[in-house]
Amino acid sequence: MRKKIHIKKGDNVMVITGNSKGQQGKVLLLDVSKSKAIVEGVNLVSKHTKPNAENPKGGIIKKEAPIHISNLKVIDGAGNATRIGKKFDEKSNKIVRYSKKTGEVIK
Repeated sequence: MRKKIHIKKGDNVMVITGNSKGQQGKVLLLDVSKSKAIVEGVNLVSKHTKPNAENPKGGIIKKEAPIHISNLKVIDGAGNATRIGKKFDEKSNKIVRYSKKTGEVIK
C-alpha cells in the first residue's frame, strides 16, 4: 500500500513542531518508505568524520538529518504554511496542487 505524501522534492516547507520549529527550507530528498524528508538547513546534527580524500583533516561536520513529513507544511507563494489540496485545472487539463488557505496553485 502506498502512503499519502503531501510534499515533493523541491518544495519549500516549514517545520511545524520539534527542535527545528519555525525553520524553513527546500526539500532535498524524500524517502517515501520511511515517510521522512531531508530539508536544506533544518535539523542539523554534528557528525564526526575520519580523514578521507574529500576531507583530509577529518573533524566535525554539520549535516542535515531526516525529519518526519508529518512535521512539515508546504509554503505557498505568499510565504504562509498551508495544507495542500488537489483539483482538476481546466486550462492545462491536469490535476494540480493548490493552497487550501489562499486557493492559489502551487507550482
